[in-house]
Amino acid sequence: MPQNSRNRQGKPSTASKKVSYSPLTPSLAFQLAAPHTWVAAIMPVLFSIEYSAITYSGKLSILLALILLAICILMQSAVNVLNDYFDFKKGADKEDRLGPERAVASGWITPKAMLWGTFITLGLSCLCGCFLLFFAGWELIGVGIAIAICVLAYSAGPFPLAYNGLGDVCVVLFYGIIPVCFTYYVQALSFSLLSFLLSLSLGLLSANILIVNNYRDYEQDKAARKRTTIVLFGRTFGLVTYLLNGILAFLITLPLLMDASPWLVCLFAAFSVLFAATWLEMKQYQGRELNRTLGHTARNVFIYAVLLSVVLLFGS
Repeated sequence: MPQNSRNRQGKPSTASKKVSYSPLTPSLAFQLAAPHTWVAAIMPVLFSIEYSAITYSGKLSILLALILLAICILMQSAVNVLNDYFDFKKGADKEDRLGPERAVASGWITPKAMLWGTFITLGLSCLCGCFLLFFAGWELIGVGIAIAICVLAYSAGPFPLAYNGLGDVCVVLFYGIIPVCFTYYVQALSFSLLSFLLSLSLGLLSANILIVNNYRDYEQDKAARKRTTIVLFGRTFGLVTYLLNGILAFLITLPLLMDASPWLVCLFAAFSVLFAATWLEMKQYQGRELNRTLGHTARNVFIYAVLLSVVLLFGS
């Protein structure tokens, strides 16, 4: 792990001349992008690629799929880097942080370099997005601009979305509806009601990842005036919303299971038990223990996306 000079209390030194920042190596750049968060961003795209291949006469452009995955990873990395920078600047990342260490707060890299990393990563994502225009039409320019603005507005600007109770809505949109629906559109050049409904179910389950994160960080976020939905409405609200998101996701999927084979129904029943166990963990754990629940929630999103894919392939 990158090292930096620290004072006697174990805090990063405030004197810039005494801080020895690590050189920006490829290994460190990869770590700053927080690849452990990529799964939640990649799964909706992978699911939609498979869905479009099944419904669009089995046709699939591998080149488009790779471009979409590159955009997804770069956008997620830009969000991670920007959150790292602004949570440090706004005082949300302190010594009592319960989640994984943050690069700027830990002194691994300068705030200026981290901010530049955001613009570089976001720029590369936009560059990849430009290639889609040759395949899916110039109307995607508006979508790309809107996504880029929301990435920046999530933590930055006069009204940062994550600091004003809109982070959950952003997750449903950008980890569910937008990646699934527009991935399908790029491949099939049309929209599908079923893809929208399934994208909503994926978005709701993905929102639970943020809910656990904010549930864990309630005290720290409240002190930093980061008004997440948990800070605004309380921890009980977080527990209830987590459970409702899972129930709604299951209800959306239910019509697909009506004519499905019994073994598929059993798989979803097993997933429901797994989801319930994770929710009970959230009720029982506190502090850093919730990092385990956070990992289990991300795992559940992955399993759910795989199950949806299996239902589409072998549903009847």
